[in-house]
Amino acid sequence: MCGRTSCHLPRDVLTRACAYHDRQGQQRLPEWRDPEKYYPSYNKSPQSSSPVLLSRLHLEKGADSSERVIAPMRWGLVPCWFKEADLSKMPFNITNCRSDTILEKRSFKAEDATGAVDSAETWGKAWDNWRLLTMAGIFDCWEPPEGGDPLYSYTIITVDSCKSLTDIHPRMPAILDGEEAVSKWLDFGEVSTQEALKLIHPTENITFHPVSSVVNNSRNDMPECVTPLSLVVRKEPKASGSSQMMMQWLATKSPKKEEPRSPQKDKSDVPQWTSQFLQRSPPPAKRAAPG
Repeated sequence: MCGRTSCHLPRDVLTRACAYHDRQGQQRLPEWRDPEKYYPSYNKSPQSSSPVLLSRLHLEKGADSSERVIAPMRWGLVPCWFKEADLSKMPFNITNCRSDTILEKRSFKAEDATGAVDSAETWGKAWDNWRLLTMAGIFDCWEPPEGGDPLYSYTIITVDSCKSLTDIHPRMPAILDGEEAVSKWLDFGEVSTQEALKLIHPTENITFHPVSSVVNNSRNDMPECVTPLSLVVRKEPKASGSSQMMMQWLATKSPKKEEPRSPQKDKSDVPQWTSQFLQRSPPPAKRAAPG
């Protein structure tokens, strides 16, 4: 359902946008894990890397579960129990997971995370007047069977669409609406799973707009991918040098075509209204009566 996101903020701006309050009420900035793996993009697709917020306790034993870390992760969950070295052999795609089956399927036995993305609606103005679109998700850590660096990956939780989105798609991302919701979702040390799942529901607190079809190609990474379609400037294709020369030659060398003349009708073909319809036939001559 959710097949494209955007997070084109520079790393320092994204860090400030993810500011939070810890358990003591102190405002803090999340620390980065593998910051070199983050790259801004207007068009993030499955299997690309996106920034994910998670509790520090997931990575460090004994850490405060209210403290947060930002880690770039692969979009598309790879479960820790997957034993093949080739990820292309995965028999299923876990880009999204349904909220109603999250506790039932083996694939989703993972940890809570929050995907942080931006969009044209939220970042078209000064960033301190708006906030990130934070989507609930779960992540896991997969270790290659033949050894190597562990792979952190995530999936986005989806719910039934809100009323304003039902005409577009029956599902929508589970949006964590506000700082309190984000804190409860991430702080698994203080908030139970059942309590956290109460945060997963549709929300109407969202704006949206149509965008250009250039977003369909994941290789396109440009502002037009998120710009409202009504604001996209349509560029006329520019003729190449050879095309311009050909057009100039045609304008000067090609023979001019004479416009065909309409055929001239013979005067005899023109109706003679007076002679044909107004002239009377002479009266018949009177014949003498027989004697």
